[in-house]
Amino acid sequence: MAEAATTPDGGGKTSLTVKVLIGMAAGLVLGVVFNMIDSAFINTHIVGGLFAMIGKMFVNALKMLVVPLVFFSLICGVTGIGDIRVLGRVGGRSLVLYIFTTGLAISIAILLALVVGPGVGFDMAGVDTSGIEGKDAPAVWDVFAAIVPTNPVAAFANGDMLQVIFYTVILGVAVLMLGGKSKPFIEACEYMNEVMMKVVTIVMAFAPIGVFCLICKTFTEQGIELFGPVLAYVLTLVAALFLHLFVTLMIILKVFSGLDPFTFMKKMRPAQIFAFSTASSNATIPVTLRSVTKRIGVDNSVASFCVPFGATINMDGTAIMQGVATVFLANVYGIDLGLGGYITVIAMAVLASIGTAGVPGVGLVMLTMVLGQVGLPIEGIALILGVDRLMDMIRTAVNITGDAVVSTIVGKQEGKIDMAVFNDPDAGVMDDDDLDMDETAERDLAQYARPH
Repeated sequence: MAEAATTPDGGGKTSLTVKVLIGMAAGLVLGVVFNMIDSAFINTHIVGGLFAMIGKMFVNALKMLVVPLVFFSLICGVTGIGDIRVLGRVGGRSLVLYIFTTGLAISIAILLALVVGPGVGFDMAGVDTSGIEGKDAPAVWDVFAAIVPTNPVAAFANGDMLQVIFYTVILGVAVLMLGGKSKPFIEACEYMNEVMMKVVTIVMAFAPIGVFCLICKTFTEQGIELFGPVLAYVLTLVAALFLHLFVTLMIILKVFSGLDPFTFMKKMRPAQIFAFSTASSNATIPVTLRSVTKRIGVDNSVASFCVPFGATINMDGTAIMQGVATVFLANVYGIDLGLGGYITVIAMAVLASIGTAGVPGVGLVMLTMVLGQVGLPIEGIALILGVDRLMDMIRTAVNITGDAVVSTIVGKQEGKIDMAVFNDPDAGVMDDDDLDMDETAERDLAQYARPH
């Protein structure tokens, strides 16, 4: 059932999640209708103009929050742990789990695709393969060397999350080493972290409108007729994504944490909707972080590290796409990759996920690296280019769910999860009351700001 917040007087209020779901459904229906109408005025001025502007503003607003939120939250997390050895253990556990889930995801995808066999007998005639450019795979040592920023300011400005995380962790450790001298700085960071979470609440209040515009634009431009020629690929990919989302990740969560997967999935619903709408793991960081801390109950000292770290290096959904796409294109071109080839695909997908940002369309960039490594024609990407945007939306939801699963497991293993919050169905549910001004606090602030 959908979440509903309850007011003190006993009346029911519609939660933000329900409003976003309504916006998403309305956008999908209207987008399909607009696609069927195919009006130049609607496409240019309504969808390509107004809706595109609102959707981009909403995504930009989410991205605007990422770097300051991660910085202040991670500083509070590092200082909150208070022990460098514990910080190293949290980082080590999350890294191992992220690599494990990514490798498992692509392995399952390849096995399922080999059983289904999408692409067998596909006719390449009439497929435009122009304009498809490949990208060389990064060297292993270059990937790890790039984690250390040469210019922290540039890393913050460019939103390079691995570099931002590295610098912030080093800064947090230095703050710990200074002891009592750091108290004013830590208190300032804790205050700014609360401010940024409140800004997240303000931005999320506009989510129903932003999601409506994003979904409507996508379905107006894409339609549903694009799925016909590559239906076998789409169905195999969706099946692999859902298998990993609802089965594999939930088994991992249950085995390593003992927590109830159904409760977990219900509480991750808002973040999954945002991820589906934006198709960007990085843009969804503020929402994922809020869901993991406020809804699931993972302590900020763990979540502030695991969530942005996972958004950067953990791409289960993208890895699944690469596995299915590789098998699909191998079947199209009649090339037998063999066991060695598929092992190479798995290794490349894990490496590429570490060195590639979580932004829309990054899956295709990573796929060119994988195809080039196993000798498949890069031009084959043209076959799946049309449906990739919609598939990207689903796999981004899988990506951020994997981030939350690992964050929850690490939090449980470290004893950094509030089970009262996890078991409370209404914990962290957002409604319009979250935007109400505290009149007492407002008067106090006005009195403080008044010249003496």
